[in-house]
Amino acid sequence: MKTTAATATKSSLPSILRFVIPSLIGVFFFMTPVPVDGELTIPIAILSNFLQSVMGQAIPIIMTYLVVLAAAGTIFVKTVRPSFVRHSPFLASLFDVAPVWAFVRIIGAIFAVMTLYKLGPEWVHSDETGGMLLYSLLPILFSTFLFAGLLLPLLLNFGLLEFFGYSLTKIMRPLFKLPGRSSVDCLASWLGDGTIGVLLTSKQYEEGFYTKKEAAIIGTTFSVVSVTFCLVVIGQVGLSQYFLPFYGTVILAGIVCALILPRIPPLSKKIDTFVNGEDRKSDDESIPAGYTPFSYGFKQAVAQAEKNKPAAIVKDGLQNVIDMWLGVAPIVMAIGTIALIIAETTPFFQWLGTPFIPLLELLQIPFAKEASETIVVGFADMFLPSIIGSGIESELTRFVIASLSVSQLIYMSEVGGLILGTKIPVSIKDLILIFLLRTLISLPIIAGIAHLLF
Repeated sequence: MKTTAATATKSSLPSILRFVIPSLIGVFFFMTPVPVDGELTIPIAILSNFLQSVMGQAIPIIMTYLVVLAAAGTIFVKTVRPSFVRHSPFLASLFDVAPVWAFVRIIGAIFAVMTLYKLGPEWVHSDETGGMLLYSLLPILFSTFLFAGLLLPLLLNFGLLEFFGYSLTKIMRPLFKLPGRSSVDCLASWLGDGTIGVLLTSKQYEEGFYTKKEAAIIGTTFSVVSVTFCLVVIGQVGLSQYFLPFYGTVILAGIVCALILPRIPPLSKKIDTFVNGEDRKSDDESIPAGYTPFSYGFKQAVAQAEKNKPAAIVKDGLQNVIDMWLGVAPIVMAIGTIALIIAETTPFFQWLGTPFIPLLELLQIPFAKEASETIVVGFADMFLPSIIGSGIESELTRFVIASLSVSQLIYMSEVGGLILGTKIPVSIKDLILIFLLRTLISLPIIAGIAHLLF
């Protein structure tokens, strides 16, 4: 029965503070830009960087053995089927994975060991392939997962998502076919990192807040690249002075993609049911009579905060960290290394880029052939296009390459591999199609703005 404002009880000050204080702390860690050495970053990134500087070369060793542990644990559980795992939902979800993911974990463990100890062919463990993953990306994931996992409950469990969920649904639902709480995922990605947005989305999908369709849309459309990484990309192509128009271009292209992609396949074909198979009810996001979206969101946020117990929050945070380390890192190591090997040792991505040459010429992009080689390679790693295209003489072309590489969003060495490593219902085929669609939608927008600037 719907509650009216007349029958609603007024929240007590302690209950309000249980919502407000942890949520503000979470917003501070995940979403508050702070200047460090002349650049903007967020506190959780500062903690992550500090841990990396303290632990140094120990992190790749730790990550190697965590990846090996994930593979060994999966093999043990799959072959022995111990009862203590079957009776533990957490251990079962951690190690009793589908055969394809068990195989990927084994491949990831092999690549990690080969890279750490420089075993086998160099094209596996070189600085451009396995070495980039183990020594550059996995240390970032190790420290980010540690702090993000422990602190995610501040965003997830104390009512912030309920507050935004009801307050912003009337904006998010008609525009992007998403609940209002998805705005938090987007903001966390924008100010923090795309991986944080994916992890937020995956966690909420598993807990029954997003349907399969919504989780797929958010993970592939709203887990945008952070401001920090955008600064790195535009600096790599020597156009730091154009950061503001560059980032404005990325935002515009991203909004257009977010408006279009949920309405076309493959995302439009995703099943709109929750992880337990139930449909979303039409009144799931309705506001009872007597409330505004803001006041009802506040009421639900306080009610959520009152449910929390400190011990459960700590346990949830620790399980988050373990799940990320053992569940996600092996996938990233396996798929990312394979993608980078293909990019570095074969002309495969150059061949794939060839069909884009006529489109680039139609859009009057100088050095169209050279630019075409960077377009598809972004599927392997988002930073590769800027590295490959940094030597092109045309500033206009370098601007297009940098803007497109960020707007494409799906790259296998991080966000793409991360999505596949979670339970978000998106396949490798889906990721390829979404990557190509984002490219085709974004490129004309970016080219048009580039011609206005240069």
